[in-house]
Amino acid sequence: MAEAIQKKLQAELEKYQQMQKDVSKSMSARHKLETQLTENTIVKDELDLLDSENTVYKLIGPVLVKQDLDEAKATVAKRLEYINGEIQRYETLLKEMERKLDQHREVLSSLQQEYQRAQGRPVGKV
Repeated sequence: MAEAIQKKLQAELEKYQQMQKDVSKSMSARHKLETQLTENTIVKDELDLLDSENTVYKLIGPVLVKQDLDEAKATVAKRLEYINGEIQRYETLLKEMERKLDQHREVLSSLQQEYQRAQGRPVGKV
């Protein structure tokens, strides 16, 4: 009986560790989005300082191409909107993942206690 519980405990522990890796990846992606948001906010602020007489260039590969100021502002605004939406999506995803991790922790704790009982050890706090 103790072996079956041990195998189940090991499987649950592996699932938990994988979930932790997924959370870490999502947090890294969210951090990258935060960096992009900061960069694009700076670009938007700089574009807001310009008037229609200024020339704006867009880097496409190794070439600078002239771009309309309004078009550049619209592109940056759309990019900011997209990045904010992705950040919100990751926030929701991370909250859900944390909730699942908490549930998994409880399952692991109860399995560990069950395993200790099966071995005849006194059950302590995990």
